[in-house]
Amino acid sequence: MSEADRNNENEISRDKKIIRTSIIGIIANVMLAGFKAVMGIISSSIAITLDAVNNLSDAASSVITIAGTKLAGKSPDRKHPFGYGRVEYLSATVISLIVLYAGITSLTESVKKIFEPETPDYSPTVLIIIGVAVAVKIVLGRYVKSVGVSTNSDSLINSGEDATLDSIISASTLAAAAVYMIWNIQLEAWLGAIISGVIIKSGIEMLTGTLSQILGESADAETARGIKETICSFPEVEGAYDLVLNNYGPDRFNGSVHIEIPDTCTATRIDELIREITYTVYEKYNIVLTGISIYAVSTTDAEAIEMRSALKEIIAGSEYVPEFHALSVQKEARTARFDLVVSLDAPDRAKELRTVVEKMKSRFPDYTFYPVIDTDFTER
Repeated sequence: MSEADRNNENEISRDKKIIRTSIIGIIANVMLAGFKAVMGIISSSIAITLDAVNNLSDAASSVITIAGTKLAGKSPDRKHPFGYGRVEYLSATVISLIVLYAGITSLTESVKKIFEPETPDYSPTVLIIIGVAVAVKIVLGRYVKSVGVSTNSDSLINSGEDATLDSIISASTLAAAAVYMIWNIQLEAWLGAIISGVIIKSGIEMLTGTLSQILGESADAETARGIKETICSFPEVEGAYDLVLNNYGPDRFNGSVHIEIPDTCTATRIDELIREITYTVYEKYNIVLTGISIYAVSTTDAEAIEMRSALKEIIAGSEYVPEFHALSVQKEARTARFDLVVSLDAPDRAKELRTVVEKMKSRFPDYTFYPVIDTDFTER
């Protein structure tokens, strides 16, 4: 079986897990919503009624997760040649908005009940059902989130966290019932307001996290480091730089990279090397390198070799300049060009570049330097 076939099978297996987990969530939440709605009406409990509504929103979230997973699994076409994987981020955004809306709605209802309270009427049956709901939600939340983590599905992770919040809500309702039955103090509306605040906070955090992914986050530092180490494991490669990974959905990346190789490499060997690197990275990380650019490292020019050593020495003492590459020396014109990677944490990136250039001029006064500030896009 080819690597492409294995990756396709893994993708199908992932989608099946997400859909199966979402269906379990729909069934559980619809059943819980029905029981809670009946018990909320019987007991005149605003907290239980709002909890039922929250379960319905969870069921809707699972429906959206299924729809998002199905759409994300569509094959690439002319209009979207990189596929539809980012639809999953959109579905996660919708779920976040549903959670946020549920929190705002429950806050509104809770505030109303603070000013116009209703006396609840708890019965053993009501309390037992709430207790069962707490247990179900704890188990469901852990299960859904664990599957979400294993499949790298933000929609499932968000749904799992929401289910865990629901268990806290139901447990709080039990606590409020106990306080009322023992001390005749009615805390439901106030508790509902506090819980609503927690839900709103959770919804905002989910939304900002998903929007951050849509905007484009830097690649996982460990994965990026692993890819560079894999590329540098080839004997001819002296360095890998400017790694850019474009995210087209969970576990769907295309990328490009620059590599430094000796100037003695033939065109034939360069072609073979690029093919070997591309295949190895795809096989190991399921990432397609759509472009590998070449920087030639001088192996015979003494002045170029000396200049390269000087640059290494200079940046070794810099806090914000981890590396340089693409050194090109034109001896006749007495010019030198290189890319200087300056950390995004540097207070003044231009100043860091000037400092390096000044030190190089003191070492090679008859040269004019043309450096370029570069960025490590995998920096975290």
